[in-house]
Amino acid sequence: MKKILSTLGITMVSLAYSQGGTIIVNNYTPYEYRGALIANNFSGGCYPFISTNAGVIIPPDSHMGNGNALIYTNYRDQYTSSLYPMPNWTVSTSATSTTIRPWNHGSLMPGGVFSINTKWSSSKFEMYDPATSLYIPGFSTTVSLAGNPCYMAPDYFTTPNGLHSAEIFTISTSTGLVETYLQLF
Repeated sequence: MKKILSTLGITMVSLAYSQGGTIIVNNYTPYEYRGALIANNFSGGCYPFISTNAGVIIPPDSHMGNGNALIYTNYRDQYTSSLYPMPNWTVSTSATSTTIRPWNHGSLMPGGVFSINTKWSSSKFEMYDPATSLYIPGFSTTVSLAGNPCYMAPDYFTTPNGLHSAEIFTISTSTGLVETYLQLF
């Protein structure tokens, strides 16, 4: 019985850390987020590298407080559970090898080869006025988790006028899961 429980425990921890856990994007701004969410291998020369195939669009005032946050628990299940599903992912195994994989491809499933070798790490984005579709000058950047050797971008950004900001960070939950947050203010 101890062996079974130990094996189950190791399996659960392994799956919990697959793909670096959950990513949650809270957009508290009056602007539309248009960008890419990126996961990569922190210790393997940055590859594999996974990103949203098409740009993600998150409406203004979309956050956990009102139930409209972008939440991806993994590459596969986000398609059936997220308000902003990604039907395909761009997968790069090297600087010269990029393919498009559907959300339900075996290598992207929890425990799949790409899922267990990547963590949510960065976002490249621009903000737009939802009424006019005009770009908000100065509110675009790349933010990356501290310690990510693949992106030398800060984990915090403030617009030149100081009115808006973005930050990316992780929290380990009491169950051992890792949640990555991208907050836009």
